[in-house]
Amino acid sequence: MDSNIDLIFKIAGVGMLVAVLHTILKHAGKEEQGQIVTLAGIAIVFIWVIQLLGNLFDQVRSVFKLF
Repeated sequence: MDSNIDLIFKIAGVGMLVAVLHTILKHAGKEEQGQIVTLAGIAIVFIWVIQLLGNLFDQVRSVFKLF
């Protein structure tokens, strides 16, 4: 349970960091780099979520003894 709360805080932290970096880069006239930073943040969060889904499927498989 604690790891899920930690993950929510990590996702929120990445979101805030990406938002600040995107805003700074946008005002500096480097909007392309800001978009790359945003995509990198999204990719990091997706990797975390995909790992959690993998763990969930492993637990479901073990509960129902599918394999």
